[in-house]
Amino acid sequence: MSKYRYTLALAGALALTATLAACSTNSPSGSMTGMDHGTSGTATTDTSITNTGPHNDADVTFAMDMIPHHQQAVEMADMILAKDGIDADVIDLATRIKAAQDPEIITMTSWLSIWGEMMNSSDMSDMRTMGENGMMSSDDMNALDKATGDEATRLFLEGMTTHHKGAITMAQTEISDGENPDAIELAKTIVEDQTAEIDEMSSLLRSL
Repeated sequence: MSKYRYTLALAGALALTATLAACSTNSPSGSMTGMDHGTSGTATTDTSITNTGPHNDADVTFAMDMIPHHQQAVEMADMILAKDGIDADVIDLATRIKAAQDPEIITMTSWLSIWGEMMNSSDMSDMRTMGENGMMSSDDMNALDKATGDEATRLFLEGMTTHHKGAITMAQTEISDGENPDAIELAKTIVEDQTAEIDEMSSLLRSL
């Protein structure tokens, strides 16, 4: 991702946190609303989300780490979607990844606001800098951005496979250590959906 685009993504998430903090005071108590994975595994989310159930440090860490992780996956999807000559099956996969993870970012950002936890720029950039949990490095993202054709497809599929494996590890930790029912439910969905997508990407790589 270019530094400019990441700055915009960061600013958007921080602005969303502030907006949801104001909205959450008028939201009814109860479990998460406005998020439905349906039969396709794709979430739809609105700003009426509530999540006032119990939560612990593992839940907060899960949300804070998964937000920048998802943001990078969305940018990787945007990169491949912007290129010419990419196979239709890869375009379909990238579209589904973006459609699932964009609203999950909104959901997790709203949870942090409701829980009184605020993201900041260092929280959202540390994993990028250190390449943790399958995150692509700046060099990796630049290579994907510049690549074309089959090389771009290969870099996207290989990078997203590693990225998904990192997300699954993070989600499994939440399932084991988390307390919040909605966060655990989302973690289980991430494990299920991204495991299936890893299998799909493996098949696509073999066809290159």
